[in-house]
Amino acid sequence: MPQALVTGANRGIGLELTRQLLESGYTVHATYRNAKGGLVDMNHPSLHLHQLDVRSDEDVAAIASKIEGGLNLLINNAGIADGRWSSVEEIDLETVGVVMEVNAIAPIRVMRGFLPALEIDGGGTVVMMTSLMASIADCHSGKSYAYRASKTALNMLTVAMKQELVERNISLMLIHPGWVETDMGGPRAPLQPRESVAGILDRINEQTLEMSGRFVQYDGELLPW
Repeated sequence: MPQALVTGANRGIGLELTRQLLESGYTVHATYRNAKGGLVDMNHPSLHLHQLDVRSDEDVAAIASKIEGGLNLLINNAGIADGRWSSVEEIDLETVGVVMEVNAIAPIRVMRGFLPALEIDGGGTVVMMTSLMASIADCHSGKSYAYRASKTALNMLTVAMKQELVERNISLMLIHPGWVETDMGGPRAPLQPRESVAGILDRINEQTLEMSGRFVQYDGELLPW
């Protein structure tokens, strides 16, 4: 039975990823920072819950030590929005630092901590949940300063390590889930989590080492950098 780890799994896209991965036959290690949220109601013999602050090396190491066998799939889903400031003058630089830490640096921290598990079965797949808002070419409306910058940084960090990890049989994917109706996406979003996640899992299932580093939308459309 393949094993997956999903960060930020207590709500929204992460919760739906957990649900559909379990339906697909995975053993799922689902993480949450404080509250278990929707995971409380998800009873399944192949589901394991872990409290994780993605900014903590100690938390990552503690969970890595509990997982037996190899890890086939790591989905770095945890992330936060910024202050939605309306002008440059309003930008809170301390908040920018937190957003960068959670959205860009923490996924690398988590991946690094689970590299030994990813290599056990001859390699695995690492999914970085990014956004179309990371695209410099597509940045027409501007604003969302910290969120955009954090996801662009995540894209670059991922592509920069692509070749090194391909040599270790680990494939990387940067995926935009679409505009999804979640707490972060809001009620006006046109996509439901189930539809988005079904597409994400299709992209994961088709992923190969040769595709490593691609920036793709949930429906398969390649996105501009």
